[in-house]
Amino acid sequence: MSFLTRLSNGWQITMNSFKVLKENKQLIIFPILSGASMLLVMGSFFVAMLGTSSWQIELIETHGDAYYWGFTLLFYLVNYFVVIFFNVALTHCTRLYFHGEEVTIRKGIEFSLTRIGAIFSWALFAATVGTLLRYLQENTGWLGRIIIGLLGLAWSVTTFFVVPVIAYEDLGPIGAFKRSASIMKDKWGESAASTFSIGLIQFFAILLISVPLLMVGAAVHIILGVALGVLSALLIMAIISATQTIFISAVYHNVNGDPVEHFNDAFVDNLFEKK
Repeated sequence: MSFLTRLSNGWQITMNSFKVLKENKQLIIFPILSGASMLLVMGSFFVAMLGTSSWQIELIETHGDAYYWGFTLLFYLVNYFVVIFFNVALTHCTRLYFHGEEVTIRKGIEFSLTRIGAIFSWALFAATVGTLLRYLQENTGWLGRIIIGLLGLAWSVTTFFVVPVIAYEDLGPIGAFKRSASIMKDKWGESAASTFSIGLIQFFAILLISVPLLMVGAAVHIILGVALGVLSALLIMAIISATQTIFISAVYHNVNGDPVEHFNDAFVDNLFEKK
């Protein structure tokens, strides 16, 4: 399959992923819950750090390295866990839709709860890698920071398909990492096209919706403008996040030979032709 064909397929799959979300609007609740939970986690960690520093911000940096990096690891762990938990729930709802079954938020959450051990194991693994990369980035020169940045990018690419792997395959963290990397190797063109397309759509959506809302609201009151701009941008990012998860789920199910007849016929017949 040519590179241009892969790019075209990635674009079409992305557009179909938007259609799936349009037909199952309740799925947007998962990235919203994920985002809200992350804000609560960030707030909780900030309060905890402030509390251990006698409620004085300037004393936060006086703690030793062990405290700082231990706190960083714990923060990454909780954040990864929250994000993966809700993405697994969304992935399962997408699978229900592909199989023609009823899609509900409850079913997604209940499924994630059955995979809680696998989700935690991956979150711990990812948090350890993230903490190590950050440690190296903060303790190397400019060349080292560039190299670590590239390693971080490689990590993001190779773990692109890790959520459905965690959801449906009985693999440990390293096995899930290898499986995700294998899928990316086969579907790198479609994934690259989707990532670029979704990023471009998000950029223009914020530019054409959030910025005008901010300006119109600011004409009434600056607080109203900021609120409209921020809330609309967050909603756009939630839609984009859900769409990307649907894309990942669709590609994963096709790779595994699972039916995706409710995506549409063109998806099955044309978008995943064999190499």
